[in-house]
Amino acid sequence: MKKTTAKLADGREILYYDTDESAVRDTVDRRRLEPTAVRSAIRRDPATGDSVTIAAHRQGRTHLPPADECPLCPSTDARLSEIPAPDYEVAVFENRFPSLHPDADAPRTERPLRTAGPGTGRCEVVCFTADHDASFADLSEARARLVLDAWTDRTAALSALPGVEQVYCFENRGAEIGVTLAHPHGQIYAFPFTTPRTTRIAARAWAHRTATGRNLFDDLLTAERTDGERVVLAGEHWTAFVPFAARWPYEVHLYPHRRVPDLTALDEAERAEFPRLYLDLLRRFDRLFGTGRTPYISAWHQAPREQRDELALHLELFTIRRTADKLKYLAGVESGMDAFVNDVSPEHAAQRLREAAL
Repeated sequence: MKKTTAKLADGREILYYDTDESAVRDTVDRRRLEPTAVRSAIRRDPATGDSVTIAAHRQGRTHLPPADECPLCPSTDARLSEIPAPDYEVAVFENRFPSLHPDADAPRTERPLRTAGPGTGRCEVVCFTADHDASFADLSEARARLVLDAWTDRTAALSALPGVEQVYCFENRGAEIGVTLAHPHGQIYAFPFTTPRTTRIAARAWAHRTATGRNLFDDLLTAERTDGERVVLAGEHWTAFVPFAARWPYEVHLYPHRRVPDLTALDEAERAEFPRLYLDLLRRFDRLFGTGRTPYISAWHQAPREQRDELALHLELFTIRRTADKLKYLAGVESGMDAFVNDVSPEHAAQRLREAAL
């Protein structure tokens, strides 16, 4: 892999990742851009302890542009985009409308019930391909591996930044999910706090360790592989299964067999096998309903800085679609009480996904 680092017109960083070591990425960004003022703040919910990011400056971000004005396509003489190069394999750049920023400008307060501070961190956009009409599922295994290598490189770099506690790589696909740019891409957030879901998971992991002397994720993966009823597919180094208490109609968790804290700790054998299994899963999702591309969220769960021993790297892939013409909306009990009701049994979902193999 070759990595080339450059700057956009407003000083933001852009990185190109290429399989071709001879690739030259020296195109200058010819736009006239002023640096964006980022005034995001992180406030602590006094009732739950959760950190909430307030980023009101993002209201003006790009929203559903036509294909010929896509900011993630390569630049041309007639239209300059966020990617100055006339072509690329994988490109990563600092988000122009970030929720978090190293220089976020917001006051810090430590009053009772009023804890807040600047929304420091970093938000990046990961473009998987220059082809506007493609999706991740259309990528070759070699290109999917390049994306994995880019995720890994960015995880290492962002984890090393002062104040960053957790790095989160993810992809939203489909208008139903709320995607505002149709070009195949994902994002990376470098949080200055441990996310609420990870905090809850860590508490369960430590409780399991205290009660049994064993690791929760080791036991979870062993139980699913032994039972087998919810396993969708398995390789030599990874297993994908529908969790016993799945929250979403079709939800799959992909675990490496060897517990590691984050992407940087995967070995070469694990990296080599991942693209085939992940592409297989994405293509099964697309075959589920006979409607073409299934909307989904794909989320890498990585251990935060201070909890690398007990937590386990894994990927969670799920769709909000429950039938060909019905979506799973987060309504009163889910949005109001965080109490999920799933309309599809995990065992049935696993069977459907096994049947969706080519």
